[in-house]
Amino acid sequence: MRISTTIFLTDETISPVRLARELEARGFAGLYLPEHTHIPVSRDTPYPAGGDLPREYGRTLDPFVALAQAAAVTERLALGTGITLLAQHDPIALAKQIATLDHLSGGRFTLGLGYGWNREEAADHGVDWATRRDLVADRLALMKALWAPEPTAHAGAFGHSVRASDAWPKPAGGAPRILLGGAAGPKLFAAVAEHADGWMPIGGRGLGEALPVLRDRWERAGRDPGALQVVPYAVLPTPGKLARYAELGCEEAVLQLPPAGEAEVLRVLDSYATHLGRPAPGGSGRSAPGA
Repeated sequence: MRISTTIFLTDETISPVRLARELEARGFAGLYLPEHTHIPVSRDTPYPAGGDLPREYGRTLDPFVALAQAAAVTERLALGTGITLLAQHDPIALAKQIATLDHLSGGRFTLGLGYGWNREEAADHGVDWATRRDLVADRLALMKALWAPEPTAHAGAFGHSVRASDAWPKPAGGAPRILLGGAAGPKLFAAVAEHADGWMPIGGRGLGEALPVLRDRWERAGRDPGALQVVPYAVLPTPGKLARYAELGCEEAVLQLPPAGEAEVLRVLDSYATHLGRPAPGGSGRSAPGA
């Protein structure tokens, strides 16, 4: 199983460059970053995990800028978002950003997509909460039209359309890997089967019960049973938990790092290195050779 990581990178944490170098030196497979453009301070939407909203949500770095820095200082490290709030983006501009990042990184990008949870943030982007799922599907279809090998038009239903256009560079392989995040359920699984390459379940709970349902929906959509990718995300790991994911057919898991400074993040990376099957270089809290 490939072991990747995710972190809320902010103006107060370890830098993208430093983290990316350390991840690659230690043998981690990838780095995924979340997204929030802003957090309105007058909020009605409760934090999904309960309690006060953590400080890092309002200080999150732009994931595409941070991942571009990570790409520039690594050669093998996979790069991804977890998740991109597509409803909050201009899809023409985002398609260009994604294609450029994937091209410059040599095809290392995974697009993790989601619908979001913060109604106030989405409203400031003009998103109608009730139709956000359809909006995401429509904007994804527009981006795929721009990534198509031949000029392809898309008549959008939500105010964004594109004529048949020259739009280069193209992502490696024609489109990045697309994983859809969210809680298990018929709406989400239908969207995974129709639009994505797989599912990114947050925390990885309940996979044993959910996966047969998703696989059934996937196959009824005519998709190749062997092509479905399930990537447990933001996992706090134990050997038993990761072994269970492997038994269920997951080939990658994304471990949660703390939104902290360099010393603490490197200490946690050292503890996670046991899941890679080899010791961390340099020992706890020290830099990897050559980093």
